[in-house]
Amino acid sequence: MRTSGRTRKTAVIAVAGLAACATLITGCSSDSKKDDKGSSGSSSSSSTEKITLHVGDFGSFGYDDKTGAALYAEYHKLHPNITIVEDAVADGQQYWNSLKLHLTQNSGLDDIQAIEVGYIGLAIQPNLASKFVDFKTVDGFKAEDWLPYKEKQATTSDGKVIGVGTDAGPTAICYNKDAFQKAGLPTDRDTLAANWNGDWQKFIDLGKQFAASKTAPKGMKFSDSGSGLFNAVLASQPTQYSDASGKLIYDTSAGVKTAWNIATEAVQDGLTAGYQQLDPANAWAAAFKTGKFATVTCPSWMVGLVATNSGDAGKGKWDVAAPPQVGNWGGSFLAVPKSGKHVKEATALAQWLTASAQEIKVFQKFGNIPSSTQALSDPAVQNLVNPYFPSTPMGKIFASAAKNITPAPIGPWDGNVKDIITKNGILDMEKRGTAKDKAWSNAVNQIKDTVVQ
Repeated sequence: MRTSGRTRKTAVIAVAGLAACATLITGCSSDSKKDDKGSSGSSSSSSTEKITLHVGDFGSFGYDDKTGAALYAEYHKLHPNITIVEDAVADGQQYWNSLKLHLTQNSGLDDIQAIEVGYIGLAIQPNLASKFVDFKTVDGFKAEDWLPYKEKQATTSDGKVIGVGTDAGPTAICYNKDAFQKAGLPTDRDTLAANWNGDWQKFIDLGKQFAASKTAPKGMKFSDSGSGLFNAVLASQPTQYSDASGKLIYDTSAGVKTAWNIATEAVQDGLTAGYQQLDPANAWAAAFKTGKFATVTCPSWMVGLVATNSGDAGKGKWDVAAPPQVGNWGGSFLAVPKSGKHVKEATALAQWLTASAQEIKVFQKFGNIPSSTQALSDPAVQNLVNPYFPSTPMGKIFASAAKNITPAPIGPWDGNVKDIITKNGILDMEKRGTAKDKAWSNAVNQIKDTVVQ
């Protein structure tokens, strides 16, 4: 989910178990949580004992039985004694804050916990990594089954692997073809990609043409959010929030400067609708149906949300084009806390959910691009055409991008810094009209107050 970029990729969803246990914050109980001492890495159940495994995540990972690929129901058929309940929240930052607290207390944890890529740098630090199962000790695990950079991100300094890769987050541009046509802009995905290739400024310039058009849909902005634009631009940059040692360099990073200038130019020129992507109040999700914006800078995991949020009326109206510069925005991991009561079963489930066959099913149903190398090369991914986006070569666009990503270093505090810059910097400009320099100063001050290196 995936940024909230993945912060992921967080999403507006209906999930199994959500009514019974709305958020991790409220401390939902599970079989594993009833016994905080757990089994410290071994399962106490037999193969026939009826157990419930809780999967804690954020947004939509595409596993659930209602809007996803129905993997939980499939797993239950394979293992009739195991019932899976998904404990999901919409906001990725809120999810991580709660997870970190529970890890510190070593209690209240789900059997499986998702970790978004923005926070994996913190999760692999010794104080937190020690709480998770090392998948290198698990039968059947092969790091090379995933994209080279994927499992490297979840590897500690002493070689432990604390999570198995779910999706990757290659970026693209989702755009409303009908809105572009009315505004007199090109609608062909290849033409658009060629026009803005290599330069995000050209994307913004197209937005200015959209805004100046007298025939563009009334009340529609070019982009959904300055924050989404910032995340996509930064994802394509070689330097981001941290250097190779994990030290924060956001205040001197050329990549952050580029993303900030592009995003704030769009905000100042009135090109953005000012929504917070994946907001808990669901305002962003609702805005798809009411035609509030014409483009979304969307990583692969967001494609399913564009379809879900737009509904039947939007089918065939949206298309996907390659971005000015491709990057990785989001993507997550499944980790298994050692304190769980059913560690063996949870580890098996995490591996099954992230196996190539299941990652293909999620992509086919929901659009989350696999991080499994075998899945990316599978014809089922390469040749996929999503019926919601007729004739769009979805598989080729995202699979090609995923294989060609060279991700920037990830530091322990990247997720926190991104959350502050987007919500307390860019969103503040959109909602309150705060000046660009003041918004940046406010964000820097909050980062200094919040982040301790």
